[in-house]
Amino acid sequence: MRITWYGHSAFRLDFKDKAVLIDPFFTGNPGFGGDKEAAVKGVSHVLLTHGHSDHTGDVIDIAKKTGAKVVTNFDLCQWLGAQGIEKLDPMNTGGTTDQGGFTVTLVRADHSSAQFIDGVSHALGNPCGIIVKAAGEPTVYHMGDTDIFSDMGLIAEIHEPQVAMAPIGDRFTMSPKTAALAVKRFFKLKSVIPCHYGSFVPYVEANADKFVAEMQGHATKVIVPEKGKAVEV
Repeated sequence: MRITWYGHSAFRLDFKDKAVLIDPFFTGNPGFGGDKEAAVKGVSHVLLTHGHSDHTGDVIDIAKKTGAKVVTNFDLCQWLGAQGIEKLDPMNTGGTTDQGGFTVTLVRADHSSAQFIDGVSHALGNPCGIIVKAAGEPTVYHMGDTDIFSDMGLIAEIHEPQVAMAPIGDRFTMSPKTAALAVKRFFKLKSVIPCHYGSFVPYVEANADKFVAEMQGHATKVIVPEKGKAVEV
């Protein structure tokens, strides 16, 4: 599997004949790295952790232009449908859907999920983490925006992720220290990729240095990718 980070929490997964985007926040993302056209080329699915605009990002434009199926929680799907997206696969926390060659499971995240548009707050379902499983590929866990919580131990036991994307930015998510604690206490990962930093500085951490330091000496490999450049996992 090849994983590409585009800054903030935006990722692309390439495996077999699949190209999957997670939280494709490109336009207006001060931390975006890469070429948007290249990032969306060949994409068949877009997965969303929650409804904040720095995670839904360019999903409407991408879905309309590419025909990619959008997979996310039921409430957010309903709202996206009202924006003209036709290929939607609604689900909710704890559920698993077969996407043809891989499955998506939504798991708990401790955060919020709404957008304030034209003076109106739109509730867009519960925030989630995303588990992606495909035969012969490492199980991937995008934690979404979240704090640490003890049920991460159950997520580890049930899904046995091998690669995780962990938010480390602080203020809106876990801090580098807390994210490292979550990884070390609850998971047996081969690799972890920090995210949700380097974008809205100084409101989030400017870089991953503190997280890397906190993970020093642990068996889990920390991957800090160059933006827009794929890494093999």
